[in-house]
Amino acid sequence: MLADSPIAAIIPVNDLERAKRFYTETLGLTMTRESPEDTRFDCGGTTIGIYETPYGGKAEHTLASWKVADLDTEMATLRSKGVTFEDYDLPGLKTVDGVAESDTMRGAWFKDSEGNILCVTEERSG
Repeated sequence: MLADSPIAAIIPVNDLERAKRFYTETLGLTMTRESPEDTRFDCGGTTIGIYETPYGGKAEHTLASWKVADLDTEMATLRSKGVTFEDYDLPGLKTVDGVAESDTMRGAWFKDSEGNILCVTEERSG
């Protein structure tokens, strides 16, 4: 069944070459497969795939999220590479300096080179 199968996030992009640079140079991911129709990256034993389509960057919701041990350090590293974190003030979600907090997690959202929304989260032990 699916519960025993690995999962991959597959993200649409407008410009495959630009997105490959972002995912390797900015996010520091290792490319594991490259073809004209499909490029994949390793992420801690899981996979992110990107593919070129005119519909890239159109989703207005989170497409992938990384669980990190130290959100502040990860955000500082990403900011040093030019990543800008989004600020939200929505019912049930408000960020301060890019960070939303709850009793169980802290999270921050940013956009890739194509406008896709990505997230980094840190779980809180409680």
